[in-house]
Amino acid sequence: MSEDGGTGLAQLSTMEIDAILAALPHRYPFLMIDRIIDIDGDNSAVGIKNVTYNEPQFQGHFPGEPIFPGVLIIEGMAQTAGAIVINLENQSGGKHIVYLLTIDNVKFRKPARPGDKLEYHIRKIHRRKTVGRYEAKAIVDGVVYAEAEIGAMIVKENA
Repeated sequence: MSEDGGTGLAQLSTMEIDAILAALPHRYPFLMIDRIIDIDGDNSAVGIKNVTYNEPQFQGHFPGEPIFPGVLIIEGMAQTAGAIVINLENQSGGKHIVYLLTIDNVKFRKPARPGDKLEYHIRKIHRRKTVGRYEAKAIVDGVVYAEAEIGAMIVKENA
């Protein structure tokens, strides 16, 4: 997060795919975000996942009725939260990794399908030292498809 010319007002920023790959250890086919927008430090962000029919999970989930697996929606939310935390932590020096600790209050409201643009809306609930908790919602065209609370631990990697 950067500041606006000393005014103390945060500027929202974006992480394109190269920055996401630098922040997270995940790779195809398990990287569940394409871009992150509206990043405000580790306070909030919106991850973007464009669901396409040619993804490998649709071969078996389900033939003739392709539905993006709910667990992958949760993973996308967790990756979005992790990427913004790592991005912020790495600015202070060193290299960090985030480990998923908890997934609570999960609700699936509507199935995501090929052609959907999932937006993972992440908002920090609280953070104490190395442990953070985030509210996450998966939204398509203004409709909430899934929601959860995600707990994570931030660890500095050894060189």
